[in-house]
Amino acid sequence: MSQTSVDPAALRLPLKEKIAYGIGDLGSNILLDIGTLYLLKFYTDVLGLPGTYGGIIFLIAKFFTAFTDMGTGIVLDSRRKIGPKGKFRPFVLYGALPVALLATANFIGTPFEITGKTIIATLLFMLYGLCYSLMNCSYGAMVPAITKNPNERASLAAWRQGGSTLGLLIGTVAFVPVMNLIDGSPQLKYGFAAALFSLCGLLFMWLCYAGVKERYVEVKPANATQKPDLLQSFRAIAGNRPLFILCIANLCTLAAFNVKLAIQVYYTQYVLNDPILLSYMGFFSMGCIFIGVFLMPAAVRRFGKKKVYIGGLLIWAVGDLLNFSCGNSSLSFVTFSCLAFFGSAFVNSLNWAMVSDTVEYGEWRTGVRSEGTVYTGLTFFRKMSQALAGFFPGWMLTQIGYIPNVVQSSDTVAGLRQLIFIYPCALAVLAMITMGCFYNLNEKMYIRIVEEIEARKRTA
Repeated sequence: MSQTSVDPAALRLPLKEKIAYGIGDLGSNILLDIGTLYLLKFYTDVLGLPGTYGGIIFLIAKFFTAFTDMGTGIVLDSRRKIGPKGKFRPFVLYGALPVALLATANFIGTPFEITGKTIIATLLFMLYGLCYSLMNCSYGAMVPAITKNPNERASLAAWRQGGSTLGLLIGTVAFVPVMNLIDGSPQLKYGFAAALFSLCGLLFMWLCYAGVKERYVEVKPANATQKPDLLQSFRAIAGNRPLFILCIANLCTLAAFNVKLAIQVYYTQYVLNDPILLSYMGFFSMGCIFIGVFLMPAAVRRFGKKKVYIGGLLIWAVGDLLNFSCGNSSLSFVTFSCLAFFGSAFVNSLNWAMVSDTVEYGEWRTGVRSEGTVYTGLTFFRKMSQALAGFFPGWMLTQIGYIPNVVQSSDTVAGLRQLIFIYPCALAVLAMITMGCFYNLNEKMYIRIVEEIEARKRTA
């Protein structure tokens, strides 16, 4: 399916296809963020589980799905018979429905005691993670099959981050008001909101499937004797230096981002005594993310991906430090949070553009093109990060003495401030050092790699 009449590194994508790709992350993040934002609070405040139990559920389920991500990469790279739907798109089409159903099921209570509730919640979350891996890893891994133009990849990453940000905004602002549309028990309210959001996420994923096109699908020969396995996948990650460094940076940044998202619902209610602030803050902070996403392609063209990535981390860390030292009111909290979210926009957008570049780096080094393994290598580390970030807040809530639905002690308030500001800031600084010192794939090197790969193919 390779284009021979047009230089692959110069092909421009139509705007409607970029929009369709961005809508895919809108859908997948609606399906993901309702759990990231509210599931821990559902466990502690509605199901009555101790915070540590909620953290253990996240830890087990996310560790499990880290390996299902790698399994998805192996499945994708093992495919031999590619139909007209493409190599990646069928998983987006058929995986979205079970993800939507299970995202709703996570918010349905059971009549068991604490142990039974914990077991059922863990199994549901694990099954949800398995289906989400098949859908979302395929969605992300198909960027190298859509375009080989590095600027277009950066543009797709920006559209993707825009969709992700809009999904997070909708989840932050609208979930609680949707819950309050109906009368009934808290369990009924959560279940209703989760079902409505899941339906929207499903429709957006199907729109993405219909709107994108795979142009550069490369299939291994049917008689290939070497089959990819989990050990080979880890070796491929370790042997791909830019990918490995990017994975380590993501381990830090996603943990920081998820800890912040999990704790902010507690922080606004119990520290600022303004529980509805989260809805208003969503508009401002996500607006700042949209500004960052809009500026990102031009910043990359001028400074390069690595410098923009590190600059975003620096802005993020400064925002958190200012919030810890000066963010004692609702206004200052929103202001400094907006600064941190603005910096995170560059980081989260560029992750997807940079991991696509490492596909060609791996092919250049080994002669084997493995989009699935490369992308799911990144998502493996991201899920490990999510596992730790899911466990850590729940465990720390217990350690700092959090008690649901009462006025918190001064020690608990201090602990919440450290959780939402100091720990994310430290992780952002660690990611900055990692990328600045060890990431070596710049734009000039990437162009040279693509030219050499094309030259090899012409010679062959």
